[in-house]
This record gives sequence, C-alpha cells and structure tokens, in this order.
Amino acid sequence: MNAHSQILGWGGGILLGTVGMAGMAVTVRAEPPLNLVYPPDGHETTADQIFLIGTAAPGGEVTVNGQPIQRSAAGHFAPSFPLQLGENMFTLRYGSEVLTRRVTRLAATAAAPLGVAFGDGSLLPAVNIARLPNLPICLGAIAPANATVSVTLAGQTLPLAPQPSSALLPPNSAVLTDRNQPSSDSLAQRYQGCATFRPDFRSGSGQLGEPSGSMQRQNIPLGQPTYHLSLNGQVVRQQAAGTVELVSVDAPQVVAVTADPGTARTGPSTDYSRLTPLPQGTQASVIGSEGDWLQLDYGGWIRTRETQAIASTVPPRTLIRGIRSRQVRGWTEVVFPLQVPVPVSLQQSDRSLTLTLHNTTAQTDTIFVPADAVIQRLDWQQLAPGQAQYIFNLKSAQQWGYKLRYEGTNLVLSLRHPPNLSGNREQPLAGVRILIDPGHGGPDDLGSVGPTGYPEKTAALLVADRLRDRLTALGATVIMTRETDLDLDPNARAALITQQEPDLALSLHFNALPDDGDAINTSGIGSFWYQPQSSHLAQFLHDYLVEKLDRPSYGVFWNNLALTRPTVAPAVLLELGFMINPTEFEWITDIAAQEKLADTLANGIETWLQTTATP
Repeated sequence: MNAHSQILGWGGGILLGTVGMAGMAVTVRAEPPLNLVYPPDGHETTADQIFLIGTAAPGGEVTVNGQPIQRSAAGHFAPSFPLQLGENMFTLRYGSEVLTRRVTRLAATAAAPLGVAFGDGSLLPAVNIARLPNLPICLGAIAPANATVSVTLAGQTLPLAPQPSSALLPPNSAVLTDRNQPSSDSLAQRYQGCATFRPDFRSGSGQLGEPSGSMQRQNIPLGQPTYHLSLNGQVVRQQAAGTVELVSVDAPQVVAVTADPGTARTGPSTDYSRLTPLPQGTQASVIGSEGDWLQLDYGGWIRTRETQAIASTVPPRTLIRGIRSRQVRGWTEVVFPLQVPVPVSLQQSDRSLTLTLHNTTAQTDTIFVPADAVIQRLDWQQLAPGQAQYIFNLKSAQQWGYKLRYEGTNLVLSLRHPPNLSGNREQPLAGVRILIDPGHGGPDDLGSVGPTGYPEKTAALLVADRLRDRLTALGATVIMTRETDLDLDPNARAALITQQEPDLALSLHFNALPDDGDAINTSGIGSFWYQPQSSHLAQFLHDYLVEKLDRPSYGVFWNNLALTRPTVAPAVLLELGFMINPTEFEWITDIAAQEKLADTLANGIETWLQTTATP
C-alpha cells in the first residue's frame, strides 16, 4: 500500500475495487464501520476518567451509553467519561452497529483489609534491607482502625501508632495533564514506628547480634520482623517478607561499578530520580541495601547487578593534586589524577559546568587548564569534608556535550567544542552531523494511534524521511536510527547517539495522553529536554514551529526520557501534534502538512545552528 493510501485510512475512505456496470468501471468505496481503537476491552486504570478514541462515517450520530458525542468533520471522536471504582461498561452505537468496552478502575491506594487482618503485602520490609547502625529503621503495616499493632524484631517489641492520612502524590505523568495535585489517602489505616539498633548488643536478652570479630563479616542480622494485631479479642501474628540487617562499620562491603555507566538514583527503585551516571570502575562502600539495590557511601543507590564486590574492607578515599587538560579532535579533555575511582556528580548551568568528586580531599596547588574553544577558567573549592568541587567557567552559554570516564584511576572529563559551520551559502550545514530518530517502529511498538488506528510509527517515519532529505540538501550529514519499520529499543537508540556523537539529536514523535487527559481539547507542539545543554534547542524549535506553522503550543517540558538523556550532544524529543486529538489527527496525516512541517523544522534547525554555533 502506498503512503497516500496509508495516510487516508478510514478518514479518506478505502478503495475496495471496481465492478463492471453496463460496460463502465464504477469505483466502490466502503463506508467505515464504527471503530474504537482505545481503550481495549478489559482495560484497567487508576485514572478517574477515560477517553474513547475511534471513528465512524461522518454522517449520522454516534452515542456512548445513549449520549451523543462530538465528532470531527471526518467522523473521528475522543470524548472522556468519568470512571467509578470497579467495572465500567461503555456501549457505543452508530446506526445498527454496536460496540461495548469494559474498563476497570483500580484504587490508587492500598485497600483496607477485610476483617481482623493485615493489609495484603503491607508489612514492612517487603524485601530484605540493611541499614547503618543507629539510623532509624521504620516498620509499618496496614490494619483495621482502632486495632493494637506492634512488631517484634531481634527480641525487642515496638508498638506501632496509627498515622494520620497522608497526601497521595499522583504519578509524574500527571504533569502532562495538569492534574498533579496531591489527594487524600484515606482508604486504609496505616500503623508505623521507628527505632534505632546498635551492633554491640548480644541477642537473646533484648540485645542485637555480636560485634564484628572478623573482617569477613559484613552485615549483622537482626532477623525477620513479626507483627502482632489485636482487635475485639482476636489476635493475628504475621511475619514480614523481608529481613533486617545492620551494615558493619568495621568491615564494610566495597563495590566497583561494572555497568558502562552505572545508573545512580535517589532511592532503591526505578521510581526514584536519576543522579549523574557513575563511570565504569567507580568504587564506593555500601552503607545500606534494599532488595536488589545498594546505597553507596556518597548517597546514591544503584542496582546490585551493575556492581561487583571487590576484596577490600577499607572505604575508598582519594587525594587530588595537580590537574591538566589536553586537546583531542573536537574535544577538550581535563584529567583528574586520583588514587581510586570515586563517585562523581555533575551539574550544568549557563556558562558553567560543576563537577563534584565525592570521598575526595584536595591537595591541589597547581592547575594547567588554559583557555581554549570551550573553557574560560577553572575554579575549585573543598565544598565539604570529602567533597572537592571544580567549576568550569565556559565561553558560551550553549554547551555542546560532555563525557565522563575513568582511565585506570584518572577521571577524564571531555568537553565538546562547537560544530564548525562551513559558511557555504549553498550548503550552510556542510560538516554538521545530525541524528534523527523516528519514534517507535516494528510490529509491537506502534506508538500512539489515531482514531482510525493509524499508528504514530508511520507518521514519524514519513516526517523523518522528509526532514532527512531537506537537511541533506543543506549539506548536513544525517544519521537515521531507523529507515524502515524497525523495532528498536529506546535505550538502543540512545546508545546510538552516544556512539555516533552527532552535533545534535532529534527524536520525532506524535503525542498521546494518560487516561485522565482531555483528548479533544489538548493539541499542539510539545518539546522535551533533560540535559541543560539541550534546553535552548528545545525551546527554540518549539517556538519556531508554533510560530511558523501557526500551531497550538503544548509546552516545553523537562523530562527524564531515554532519548533526551545522552550527554554527548544536545538531544531533544519533539512531539509534533496529538494523534488522539480528532481534529489534529487530520492535520498530522495530511501530506501537504507533513511537507510543510519538514520544511519548517529543517529551517528551524539551520537557524538555531547559525545563531548558536557561530562565535
């Protein structure tokens, strides 16, 4: 099927064929049936509303549970309806056609237990944990109101007090629908208490474990908490699924990061925010654990599988003295000689980049980092005991990329030089390398779908192909993550950016919303960035497309996405319109509009490079 007929879908009618009539060829077009592409039957959600996305022939009326709904000129629809907790049924009618959908709304908070019992899965810890001695260990459970609840751990009994209702935070995606306000968590009664434990008690008489007499012993087990619930004469006892240990301060576990790089987070799950990735080889002592996650001594958490224990019981610490820089093609490399590879943090801001070395004490008297294409000056300070901070004052507010790696125990920070524009009027982008990522692809990753079922992956590739042709005509070297209907993991696409080191990277998408969004009244161009070096590009391209195409603005967002995380170049993800908006979908799938979109985006990229990369 050619691109034109793909784009038309049901919105333009589908040509079934021709039949002979009195010697004449007569074209027969099939009117689209009633079609509902979202949600699927049996869909489950915690949202308090749901949109129904679909289409039918423009004439006639479509009703949902007997209520007529609004449709676009082409017959597309995406109304939202409230959801009650539990099962919700929707019946759609168009003429004699009928479709039904069952949607179940799940509670966003833990449910209260039935009878005298603990809430299912509510006993803490749910996984094995380890903490430093003398730090609070908090234990808790969900139980019926007015119950007496306590927990026994290592011979000590801790009463648990009922807690007032706490605010329930919505998911991060709620920002996208402007519904990110806290709500009350009132469905279940939570009981909680905290205590500290010392490693110098003996077990058996309210005392905990024995001192570490051997350097081989790293953690001191406290055991598995046992919970007690008493209500109306009934008593329930139940053990938590996880165990509790104290981390040995005499013989701490030391690990090295084996991933390239290691993903550090603010807490022990992927729900927590990312910190600066840890270069492969980084060493740190472990000060806590939770399930499959380790807390390192500088504060960050990392998956156990991204590390390897090393034969040391001494917390890694280093001095740092003199520092030099060196030039390689297109980069300035600053070398920090260290005794051991320690954790690092990096922050970007306008005209500065700040690198913090943890577990580091400065003995620095001499630095040779001359002003060059990127660096104006390097300053440093001992920010706190064990934290040495280096501030690079930069020549330009626009940063073009950085890399961090360890060469043995030397930390190498690479700062990218601006791209060199040719000055050729016919091919102004000659010498510039641009990576284009058409979002989604393959049989299992359609992306969002429009009212006809037309997939985002196809629209993204069509626009990306047109953009590639225009940038190539301007002299740019264009790298495509895919040129066919290829299934490519987002992390593999991000890795390609890191490997190819383009001057900038754009990921092209068309948008959708979480279930609680308003698909009819949400439209427009959106832009997403993560690294500060990408902020200006994201804002510029958003504003340029909105103005030149006269399109609505969805906004510019900081967002932790795989395609915005690479550090080697400014990397931006563009959402060029909403597939699920019945009217905007018609603009997205219009060939002339796609051509103009590619033209405008290419012009915007050229304008940004000309104004930003030129000294």
